[in-house]
Amino acid sequence: MGFDALSVENPAFTAFLFYSAVLCLKVILMGPLTGYYRMTRGAFANPEDASKFGAKSTKTDSDVERVRRAHQNDIENIPFFLVLASLFLFTNPSLFCAKMLFRIFTGGRILHTILYLRGSSLRPLAFVIPTLVSVYMAVCIIYTFH
Repeated sequence: MGFDALSVENPAFTAFLFYSAVLCLKVILMGPLTGYYRMTRGAFANPEDASKFGAKSTKTDSDVERVRRAHQNDIENIPFFLVLASLFLFTNPSLFCAKMLFRIFTGGRILHTILYLRGSSLRPLAFVIPTLVSVYMAVCIIYTFH
């Protein structure tokens, strides 16, 4: 029987499924988090939302904008990981390597959001490390299939 990268018999693929689900859940939860910040800060983007919650007008809030930027950053980065990680499986990586890359990326993205919301100066590091994981996987794919 040949190698089947996208099979539940491949433990690297099941690791990919797990970490992909964690990352997707993270992106999904950022929407309600933004809503929570909007409601607690009274900072609504649309007049109908403002009036529904008793606010007189729309306004911006730095905390709401910070959550929105963190969410936007996830939307800009996580889909590329999902594509690259699924293609990376076709390079037949070791289970250890695949799991470590998936863990580092996922942990880095979660840490990035936490540091972003706290306004930490360490946020760029939490951005760069997952980005390097994506670059590494892309280079491996290109090298394997050139």
